Amino acid sequence: MQNFKKTLSEILSDKIKADFSADVPALEIAEMFEFPPESHMGDIAFPSFKLSRTLRRSPQQIAETLSTSLEVPGASKIEVISGYLNVFISHEYTVKSMLGNMLTLGDDFGKLEVGKGKTMCIDYSSPNMAKPFHIGHLGTTAIGNSIKRIHEFSGYDCIGINHLGDWGTQYGRLAVAYEKWGSREEVERLGVKELVRIYQKFYIEAEKDPTLNDEARAAFTKMENGDEKLLEIWRWFKEISLKEFMKTYDLLGISFESYSGESFYNDKMDAVVKELDEKGLLKESDGAKIVPLEDYKMPPCLILKSDGSTLYATRDITAALYRKNTYNFDKCIYVTDAGQSLHFAQFFKVIGLMGYDFEDKLVHVPYGKISVDGQKLATRAGNAVLLEDLFDEAIKRVRAVIEEKNPDCDCKDEIARKVGVGAVIFNQLSTSRIKDINFVWDEALNFDGNTGPYVQYTYVRACSVLEKTEANTFELPTELCEEEKEMIKVLSLFPIRVRQALDDYEPSVISRYMLDVCHAFNRFYHNCPIIKAGDTTKALRLSICKTVKSVLGNAMWLIGMEKTEKI
Repeated sequence: MQNFKKTLSEILSDKIKADFSADVPALEIAEMFEFPPESHMGDIAFPSFKLSRTLRRSPQQIAETLSTSLEVPGASKIEVISGYLNVFISHEYTVKSMLGNMLTLGDDFGKLEVGKGKTMCIDYSSPNMAKPFHIGHLGTTAIGNSIKRIHEFSGYDCIGINHLGDWGTQYGRLAVAYEKWGSREEVERLGVKELVRIYQKFYIEAEKDPTLNDEARAAFTKMENGDEKLLEIWRWFKEISLKEFMKTYDLLGISFESYSGESFYNDKMDAVVKELDEKGLLKESDGAKIVPLEDYKMPPCLILKSDGSTLYATRDITAALYRKNTYNFDKCIYVTDAGQSLHFAQFFKVIGLMGYDFEDKLVHVPYGKISVDGQKLATRAGNAVLLEDLFDEAIKRVRAVIEEKNPDCDCKDEIARKVGVGAVIFNQLSTSRIKDINFVWDEALNFDGNTGPYVQYTYVRACSVLEKTEANTFELPTELCEEEKEMIKVLSLFPIRVRQALDDYEPSVISRYMLDVCHAFNRFYHNCPIIKAGDTTKALRLSICKTVKSVLGNAMWLIGMEKTEKI
């Protein structure tokens, strides 16, 4: 479809120039095409109303004029309906060019070269140390991992950065809490769970005795000034936390090229603050140091507190400069909740004001808020659903189903893990990332309908067909039934959907596409006998199954789902 779309774009661009004396580039036309939901409306459609203002004609007039003497290689028919130019692709082109291209490329079908020779850094997941991995971390972790994979699939050299939250006043609170209510034995025994317990106790006790907050601030100031006793405890807490986080990353198949957290930039911030001052950007406000941004309709960016301590913006500006110098990125992406959008807009602008030319290469990818039964997440309130518990429950439910339907399966645990974890990931990435999510257990683990397990089951079905039989001929027919043509057309859209997901930083484009593939394949499977078909028809249908396996397998990888060939 991608090649047909390119050819049609070029032909229409030339036709518009000839018929209307207007210059509309082929690349611009390519962005206008639509893919009709019903086969009787054509295989690809050009909505002429998008050119109505430019050409000063009605959409119907434009479409009718363009259709006159319009010759498109591979098209069997062209119709004009309500301002749409509907193009029908011939069966022969569908088989020889579209399916043929997919079979030739195999698992490389869908890959793009737009990122070839370019480097992309992506900052995602980034949990706070000494806290558990909970449902609130799933958004940045799953979305970030998928965006990274989509970029890799598109040719980029990708640097995954886990900017750990390992610095700040909260570690002063934790140090005080450990001194008053913790013990080494209990932390060694319970790990992060014990750190969370004493952290929550700090807040409970601080409500009764507010001076505890002063103690916490004083403890963190000592850490900043190099108190070795407190730093030794902090490093211990960090080691325990990373060990806990790695369990989840291993389960999800996620790895990072860098785990440099906030503390990594402690000795690098003074130089940045000095540079801001020397460039005349720093102003004083109530004892604090800020960069005014009213000219850009934003509040000031706070660089130093009145006591001289740094803030998130100071560290993020420093980190961005370090990453540019270290990786020379063409794009640096930050995946966080939408509530931090102003923060990113501010420090991106400060980098621009410093005279650096990569402000436009910094990209914030926001996602919606997560709540549990309508309540905001808060670790100190103890209402966070732990990812460990969520994945364990999903795996347990899948294993029960396998036990019931396929008790003789010899790899129940492995399949349950892949399908259970995949169900959670698909649930997270099946809707637009910017939408707010209210986490409800039964909805997150619903395996019926348009879900991860449905995708896994469809993939298994394609694998099963290929395992049972093989083609006796490589000759393919040039006439197709409706289900065959629709299946090939849906598969041919894969590179287009990858590009859309890349441009929009939107994994749900891939998730929704996977469902389109599954729906089309299951209709094809039920209505088109494969094993008992004649040689040429059998060869065609097996070729379709092979391509479904390849496309669906790659799409699953793009959103972070593991494949299984049995259920």
